[in-house]
Amino acid sequence: MLKPDFSKLDILVVDPSPHMAALVGQMLRHIKVRRIDEAHDSDRAALLLQSHRFGAIMLNDRLLPMNGLALVRALRQAGEGLNRDTPVIMMSSEPDAAEITAARDAGVTEFLRKPFAAQHIASRLNAIMAAPRPFVEGGGFVGPDRRRRRGDYKGSERRSRG
Repeated sequence: MLKPDFSKLDILVVDPSPHMAALVGQMLRHIKVRRIDEAHDSDRAALLLQSHRFGAIMLNDRLLPMNGLALVRALRQAGEGLNRDTPVIMMSSEPDAAEITAARDAGVTEFLRKPFAAQHIASRLNAIMAAPRPFVEGGGFVGPDRRRRRGDYKGSERRSRG
C-alpha cells in the first residue's frame, strides 16, 4: 500500500485551546502537511475560511461564540463559499452516538475522538483523499454524502445521481 502524501494539503485547525491547536499542528507537521493555519474561535475561523481555500478543516466541537456544529452548518449553507465543500474532521473529547450523528447530519466528513495520535489524523486524511465522498445538496442536507456503503438501492425513494 502506498504511503499517503499530504505535502500538498493546507489545513485549518480550529480549537479553543491554543495548546491543543499547537499539538494538532505538530502532528500535522509530523505527517508532512504543507501549511497549517490555526484559529481559537469560530469568528477567526470564519475569516480564514473566507480568505483561503483549505484541503481540510479540523475543528473542535466546543467553540465560541458559535459551536463547531453551527460553524459547519454555516460553512455548508454558504452558497458560494470558498470552503463549502472542504472536508471537515470534527474533534471531540466526549462524543456520544447522538453527537456523532448530529455532526454527520451537519455536514462533518470524519470524526476524531480525543485523545488521538498523528496516525489517527493520517488515517482520516487518507480516507478523505483516497475515497472522497460526493457533495450532496437536497432534502435539507448540504455536505458530503452520509452513506459510506454503496448499495444498489432500487426503491421508489432512490435519489438520482447527477
